[in-house]
Amino acid sequence: MCGFVALYNKRKQPLSQQNLKAMTDLIIHRGPDDQGFHVDSHIGLGFRRLSIIDLEGGKQPLCNEDGDIWIAFNGEIYNYLELQKWLKERGHHFKTESDTETIVHLYEEVGFDCAKHLRGMFGFVIWDKKKNILFGARDHFGIKPFYWTQTDQSYAFGSEIKSLLQVAGVEKKVNPTSFYHYLTFQYVPDPETMFDGIHKLPPGHFFTLQDDEFKIQPYWEVQFQPEDKPFSYFVEGTREILTDSVNKHRVSDVPRGAFLSSGIDSSSIVALLKQYEDVKTFTVGFDIPGYSELDIARETSRFLKTDHHEVKISADRYLEELPRLIWHQDEPVADPSAIALYFVAELASKHVTVVLSGEGADEFFGGYNIYREPHSLRMFSHMPGFLKSSLRHAAELLPEGTRGKSFMIRGSKSVEERFFGNALIFSEELKEKVTMKNLAADPLYTAAKDLTSAIYKNAQHYDDVTKMQYLDIHTWLRGNILMKADKMTMANSLELRVPFVDPKVFEFAARIPTQYKIANGTTKHVLREAMKDILPPQIKSRKKLGFPVPTRHWLRNDFYQWAKELIYDANVDEFINKAFVLYMLDEHKEGKADYGRKLWTILVFMLWHQIYIEDKYSFGPYVSPYIETRRKRLETYHVG
Repeated sequence: MCGFVALYNKRKQPLSQQNLKAMTDLIIHRGPDDQGFHVDSHIGLGFRRLSIIDLEGGKQPLCNEDGDIWIAFNGEIYNYLELQKWLKERGHHFKTESDTETIVHLYEEVGFDCAKHLRGMFGFVIWDKKKNILFGARDHFGIKPFYWTQTDQSYAFGSEIKSLLQVAGVEKKVNPTSFYHYLTFQYVPDPETMFDGIHKLPPGHFFTLQDDEFKIQPYWEVQFQPEDKPFSYFVEGTREILTDSVNKHRVSDVPRGAFLSSGIDSSSIVALLKQYEDVKTFTVGFDIPGYSELDIARETSRFLKTDHHEVKISADRYLEELPRLIWHQDEPVADPSAIALYFVAELASKHVTVVLSGEGADEFFGGYNIYREPHSLRMFSHMPGFLKSSLRHAAELLPEGTRGKSFMIRGSKSVEERFFGNALIFSEELKEKVTMKNLAADPLYTAAKDLTSAIYKNAQHYDDVTKMQYLDIHTWLRGNILMKADKMTMANSLELRVPFVDPKVFEFAARIPTQYKIANGTTKHVLREAMKDILPPQIKSRKKLGFPVPTRHWLRNDFYQWAKELIYDANVDEFINKAFVLYMLDEHKEGKADYGRKLWTILVFMLWHQIYIEDKYSFGPYVSPYIETRRKRLETYHVG
């Protein structure tokens, strides 16, 4: 697990290694163990390394035998040994035992199709000097970040945005469309970022840059293909494919552990990992009743016999670390659990270098409670369109708070009209209040439904639950879940692996019919049945809770004064109607309304704006204080 940068000078002017070093210095947290550079005239690659596989031989940038193909690679390839064996049979010679070199020889063998063959998480750039091509790819689901931008002089690529901001000509400017989408989703959906002119390479895509012609193309796409097979087939198959994935995700030359919460996702990963080795587990909680998973995680740990560690976070500690962690995020993600994830990663980094976690199970196996909505609204599916329209109109005229109003409105809408993913923070109407703009009248404005409708267009042949999964995989999973997982763990120089988010696991999960995913009054039915024999009974039946963080409570108490001062101080008047935000804050404090998520979305943006646009905070290269402990641990760790 590492961080990379790449520069391409359009005018073919020679690059300086100092330019690359300035970019990599800011991501030292991604790779505190080593650094490396390769400059070939107007092309430059930079690298920071966190040593995981082939501790001595995996230095980067790395080249082939002839020295004309170079790579900078962030991630892990879990099938690299199988690929290495095949490539050796094809006549390729290896000088290291690293997964990085496997990608180089795979590129030599199959060219731009190499990403299709990789099972893992990755973002990489390859410079092919012989063909004069810069080529790069991002993994299937977006586990690893990949950003790019261009100026009049350069193309720049990197694992984090803060590196790209070091490139001459790159401006720190808010993208208005991204801001409006952020108000809806609490993150900026792919392929844009909150910075105008800085973009994400979409998951499952690669780029080529040759003779100043830049192209982005897909190499893989999400497809659900449900099969008519017995329930038992999918239960057994789920257990088998997850066991295989967890085993594959064990590959490393350093100590491993796992995050453990109160739910079935992380518990399943820990239980499967425990079949192979002793496991250290890590949990985070809060010092407010009702906002802690510590007790349940502790029970699961005892059942699975893990070496368990936990940390409890106070409001003061959360707020103290918040600015630096938003700096680590690069762009605002208003999911309060992102910050909580940092603290459990900090705890884990004192003991291990790699952790396994349960992200992705909900999107692949149908785990969110909202996925049950199509079943609860099934009575509306038989109504003709004109009747639904009349019902919606009548319901909208009812006073707020009238029982059944929301049910009738949602039931009269199609899934495309009512579901924007797992976060719907501000409606279009509320956006106009919080921005004090007539957005609907702006010909350049892009509504959230325009973004999601483009995704839904490719899912028209699926049932409503599968459509919801398809949308979440293309938005929520990559924009929120995986982004916070990467940034908050790498802030602690900790490699996080997600065995659920695996091409082979998805390939199997995509074949499960909806009636087996949402059944027996619960979600993830197949997964629960597949894991029931190796988990405590209460975990199998436990409802999806999410990751409870007490920001709603704190905004009424501990955070109130901080929030008020931030609203006054942040220079965001061109984007936000501060009077309306202050009104929401006071209504929330007095208990007249629950504006917790909306306020947190605004406050995170304001703090991000102060950090990146206003330069009110100064954060330089940072390495976790536990890195030296980890280095000493590595010195005594014997491989094999």
